[in-house]
Amino acid sequence: MRGRSRRRTTGQSSDSASRTPSISVTGDLSGIANTGDYATIVQHHAEQATVLPAEAFLPVAEISAPPGLTNLPARGLLVGRDEALSQLDTQFTGPGETVIQAVHGLGGVGKSVLAAHWAAAHATDHYPVWWITADTPATIDAGLAALAAALQPSLADALPLEAQRERALQWLATHDRWLLVLDNVNDPADIKPLLARATAGRYLITTRRSTGWHGLATPIPLDVFDRSAAMQLFTRIVAHDRTRDLDGAEELCTELGCLPLAVEQAAAYCAESGTTPRRYLALLADYPAIMFKETAEGGDTERAVARIWHVTLDRLRDYPAAGHLLRTLAWYAPDAIPRDLLDLTADPPTLLHAIGRLAAYSMITIDADADTLSVHRLVQAVSRTADPDDDHRQPQDIEYSRVRAALQLVATLPSWRNTAGGTQNLRTLLPHIDALIGHSLPEADNQFTTLLLNQTAVLLEDQGSVARAIVYLQRAFSHAVLVMGEDNPATQAIRSNLGRAYQAAGDPGRAIPLFEQNLAARRRDLGEEHTDTLTAWNNLAAAYQSNGDPARAIPIFKATLAKRRQLLGEDHQDTLASCNNLAVAYQEAGELEPAITLYEETLAACVQALGEDHPDTIASRNNLAFAYQAGGDSQQAILLGQRNVADFTRILGADHLQTLIAHNNLAAAYLGARDLEEAIPRLERTLTDHDRVLGADHPQTLITRNNLAAAYQLAGNAGQAIPLYQRALTDHLRVLGQNDRRTRTTRYQLAHAYQSAGYLIRAIPLYEQALTDWEQQLGVDHVETMELRDRLAGVYESVGDRERAIPLYEQALADRERVLGVDHPDTLTTRTNLAYTHRVDGNLRLAIELYERTLVDRERALGDEHPDTLSSRNNLGAAYQIAGNSDQALPLLKRTLAERERVLGLGHADTLITRAILARAFQEAGDWALAILLWRRNLSVSVQLLGEDHAETLKLRNSFACFYLAAGSAEGAVTLLKQTVADTHRVLGEDHWLSRKVRANLAAAATRIPPAKWHNLPNS
Repeated sequence: MRGRSRRRTTGQSSDSASRTPSISVTGDLSGIANTGDYATIVQHHAEQATVLPAEAFLPVAEISAPPGLTNLPARGLLVGRDEALSQLDTQFTGPGETVIQAVHGLGGVGKSVLAAHWAAAHATDHYPVWWITADTPATIDAGLAALAAALQPSLADALPLEAQRERALQWLATHDRWLLVLDNVNDPADIKPLLARATAGRYLITTRRSTGWHGLATPIPLDVFDRSAAMQLFTRIVAHDRTRDLDGAEELCTELGCLPLAVEQAAAYCAESGTTPRRYLALLADYPAIMFKETAEGGDTERAVARIWHVTLDRLRDYPAAGHLLRTLAWYAPDAIPRDLLDLTADPPTLLHAIGRLAAYSMITIDADADTLSVHRLVQAVSRTADPDDDHRQPQDIEYSRVRAALQLVATLPSWRNTAGGTQNLRTLLPHIDALIGHSLPEADNQFTTLLLNQTAVLLEDQGSVARAIVYLQRAFSHAVLVMGEDNPATQAIRSNLGRAYQAAGDPGRAIPLFEQNLAARRRDLGEEHTDTLTAWNNLAAAYQSNGDPARAIPIFKATLAKRRQLLGEDHQDTLASCNNLAVAYQEAGELEPAITLYEETLAACVQALGEDHPDTIASRNNLAFAYQAGGDSQQAILLGQRNVADFTRILGADHLQTLIAHNNLAAAYLGARDLEEAIPRLERTLTDHDRVLGADHPQTLITRNNLAAAYQLAGNAGQAIPLYQRALTDHLRVLGQNDRRTRTTRYQLAHAYQSAGYLIRAIPLYEQALTDWEQQLGVDHVETMELRDRLAGVYESVGDRERAIPLYEQALADRERVLGVDHPDTLTTRTNLAYTHRVDGNLRLAIELYERTLVDRERALGDEHPDTLSSRNNLGAAYQIAGNSDQALPLLKRTLAERERVLGLGHADTLITRAILARAFQEAGDWALAILLWRRNLSVSVQLLGEDHAETLKLRNSFACFYLAAGSAEGAVTLLKQTVADTHRVLGEDHWLSRKVRANLAAAATRIPPAKWHNLPNS
């Protein structure tokens, strides 16, 4: 069939229907006149008449389309559109009433290519297949006239355009099975007359308009390519005839937003010029205005990326707010742009209208549910690239839009970091802040971008994103110094924020000079007693403290507190902050008694001045809980932690950042109390909540993951602890960077986990790397550096390398005595470790001297029942016992066991150690009955509290077997050791140090040879 005619029955006879119609024209008229049911057309001019060929007098209904009549354009490459093609197939299936499909999408998305391919694939189903450029009424008329001429070529030059248009309309109205492709329809109203008259065929419409099709056509949205399709198109163009370097092609497609037209033109440019994709990327970054205009040789410059949307903006010229809006949107991230960021663009009615117009032309996408907008990244790139030759992208308009976007972001930032919803608000805005800053060169910064950088950085630091905060503050500070000078108050404020960020990142060495410079300026300009001067003193003291120099920090904190009390009063928030800061300094200096006193005073003052529910009050209570825990009062720490969780949940909500931190702190208090049954489930729940609310990469989530790993480690579950630490280190390196203090701490914790699990060879390189990093970044006298030096010495001792262990311990002890003082807890810990190393090295005299001195110092500094004091008493009793001095060993160990059972509990790991040492002391004294009673009680308590498979239980079983062997019961020893070998292999693995040790003891028991040096017990 070739365009079947559709005859209508009339009331005329056959004679009249076949009679040649006539027309009479009189008067001074010219034009077209029609008469009859299927009228032929005669053009009459006032001065002369044109004689038409006979074909002009045939009824239009009897005219058939020539076979294969089509005018489809060159189709180009089509990839990645199977779903759209299938959708068109489904919609156009079967005969019937008119089927009208409108494929709509952004300019350059490939609507015309899709239509051309589908029409060509179905050309045998339609007669004719005719392509009409339909962007204006005039081009529609021209396309229809061309169809008439193609149907009757002899009339092409005989009839004017209007007559041919009408003849085409009549033909379409009287035939079916044709397909019209109406390409690039700008206004649905332009094609309504055509759709109304010709109703028996098929229409395939392409348009940028996403609206206005209700009741006219079925809209089919067409989006950009996915990355795979974009790469397929790029590769087919670039490498169709030879092997090409495709490095960077995927990044280039992403940068172009996978827009088909842009990908095609970039590929053609690369193929023609021999440019690699990575080089094209660089050109696009350095010369966007030029590259957006480029096409390959012979390409249509009007189809260049820079021009493709120009026609749309021309059509929106009557709506200038639409252009303003698009240029503002260009500075944000492409997706999920909150409507709040558009408030400064125009008044609400004008803004709504502009959004509607841009959405109608597919320039933006509206997500009504989320109340956000999206813009294609390439539309943004072009819209923010100035071009003096383009009246839609004048340089002054581009810069005005950038300033307006920055101001809008500043206005929308949360006003205070602790407000409910502030965290989510910041998370929503950050992609758009990053986009604006990333698209603005530093040399183009102004007061508005600097304000945005500074305020965003403060919020980022509070959320734990210190590395990003530092980058923003460095840029803001550079601009402030350049424009406002070193001593401008705004510059000083940014300098102070940058110092705090360095400090938070564990880099006090860079923070201190900034704080010193600020202090000097404020003392000079404002005087000694100005509140800003006191704040500068406080910031400097905090930096000294972070740098491990409490001797310089504490006097400044004291002086600042006295001044604030004098000038501001006891209950002023700055005064309370000074009290808290001094308490923290005392605590870190190991002076727990004055620290706890100050914390308690601060909490009482906060309650009176601010109320129970003020965030500062709850924070003060949290600090006091930490101090109690550090002082060994875990129960008080837990009680305060429970209250903090309840208060934060009630006041700020369950998902607020401070609430999540409070949950983590409470779990840590249980961990400090060795209540693993409570700590581990809490930490698992808290980590799940952190992942859900903050995301897996939030710094607070990383902290919680570390704490959970520590809990698994304490529970003897190295199989869960080590992978968690390994992931944490990888995440810290990726999120926070190599030099962040939290990254350094995580590397240290992973090394410690390896050490605790017996993988000492894996631990040593991590410790050595950490020590090198800390010495370089923090200095040799920093408290964390000294702690790491002590830890590394311990690992050297554990592998038997006492030649390296003892000098390192001696250096650590000398450093800690010099920097921290002889009574500092860390100093006493190092002395204890050095004593133990001398003990296992056989130098019992020197070991006992160090143990005795440490016990005296701890009793004086911490009290008789502090856990560290109990450890010193235990260690000294063990040393006496090894030296064969039972008269001094037994009373000391009995006292220690009683105190540990009362203070720490029957099943605490330290209590188990003391009970084991006392059992061996009784054994050495010949009291086997008491010894076996203590061994059995130890094992029973460990199984009950920790479980059969806990590492501590397995260690105790091994020690109990050794006791049997020493008592002469080789059979009992072998039975117990065989079971322990099987259990350690199953739980810890055959290569674990405990598995190896148990196997060696079993071999010794089998030959009835007591295992050597079984009495070398670790410090507790």
